[in-house]
Amino acid sequence: MTEVFTMAAGHPRWEETAAFAERCSWRAGPELARQMRSGVLTDWERVFAVAEDGRIAGFCTLTRYDELPPERGLSPFVGFVFVDEAFRGRRLSGRLIEEAARYAASLGFANLYVMSGEEGLYEKFGFAPIGWEKTIYGPTERLFVLPLAPGKEAP
Repeated sequence: MTEVFTMAAGHPRWEETAAFAERCSWRAGPELARQMRSGVLTDWERVFAVAEDGRIAGFCTLTRYDELPPERGLSPFVGFVFVDEAFRGRRLSGRLIEEAARYAASLGFANLYVMSGEEGLYEKFGFAPIGWEKTIYGPTERLFVLPLAPGKEAP
């Protein structure tokens, strides 16, 4: 059975997800764990986790900003998309992104953004590339957008 959790601090699976992120094979996982434990995620920002048969298998976030400088005025971003190697090929990334998009739309956002160096991944989930942007870390990555509900005002 596959379950997707929309979590804020205090959720029953929050610490379990942070521990999973901390020990996952992706180098960005420990940074997500640090952010979860330090209270950096606030307001409407969320962590989404997917579980297969009760085991955490992956995660992503929905945040106000990501790697794009805030001055660009774009928000929100899906980020930290990761599925453990043992669970890949089951469309779990898609489930996570769908849940993040549904939540963003429920908040009134018209678009969802992602920054990525990946080719062909986010297009599978309906994102369209809209340009190359320098990240806050220095490298240039592609900026993608997923229209949610045109004409709505963002919070």
